Amino acid sequence: MDAREMRAFLSLANLLHFGRASEASHMSPSALSRSIRRTEGELGAELFRRDKRSVALTRAGRLFITYCEESLARRSALEHSLNKETAELQGELRLYCSVTASYSYLQKILPAFRLQHPGIELKLRTGDQARSVARALAGEDDIVIAAEPQKLSPRLKFQELGRSTLRFIAPTTPCAVKERLESPIIDWESLPFIVAETGIARERLDHWFKSQGIKPYRYAQVSGHEAIVTMVGLGFGVALVPEIVINSSPMKSSVHFLDVEPSFSPFGIGVCALASRIEDPLVKAFWDVATNLSAGE
Repeated sequence: MDAREMRAFLSLANLLHFGRASEASHMSPSALSRSIRRTEGELGAELFRRDKRSVALTRAGRLFITYCEESLARRSALEHSLNKETAELQGELRLYCSVTASYSYLQKILPAFRLQHPGIELKLRTGDQARSVARALAGEDDIVIAAEPQKLSPRLKFQELGRSTLRFIAPTTPCAVKERLESPIIDWESLPFIVAETGIARERLDHWFKSQGIKPYRYAQVSGHEAIVTMVGLGFGVALVPEIVINSSPMKSSVHFLDVEPSFSPFGIGVCALASRIEDPLVKAFWDVATNLSAGE
């Protein structure tokens, strides 16, 4: 089996969904299915149990994850060792982060990285930060910038670059939401909430609702905190979002903070990658520049 087939397996092993894994692997679902069957045939073992509704890893599949990650890391290290007579590192490095992270972290990291490693080509994808860790686990990207998960997979390594906290925000523009918030006692259950689909903000908000005995009115479920801030700024509801997102938003003047007790504890934001790939020369080059800049602040 070749490297492409191993990466396709890793995508399916993390996502457990043929449609999403095939998209991440840049192949059709039928091609991905054939690749998995071919790999299972070579190994003489079933890697997934699948039916019309679900896909699950077998014990052999879980063992094969480690083999693929280690094999791909060794292959990359060998390729660079064979070409180390060149004066500089060369190759492609895949990055993923939210738009806010690109403002807040990448704009500080990239100038130094490009100066030190001009031969490395960067491929950047942006999207919902809640997907970052899953993308790293699936091998879709080499390095992601993400919020530190409450429970980090042993397959991943995380290095903090900074911290943020979560804040409730409401619209400043005249609207029904603003009028309700002007009441001496806020009726939280009557307020329309704009909530994240997944991620740390959603997890902590759900926990807060439960601890306060609130049955919320979820007006909309949105992918990406940047879009949530925009919806709040336009007067559609209130939301809980990372303060770093608010500070970077063009809608910053259209929202204001709500002081709510108890406040939320800060969380880490940093670089994240598969532990098995940290010693890959390209990954290590970016990792070192990012963490050294953070340490120097």
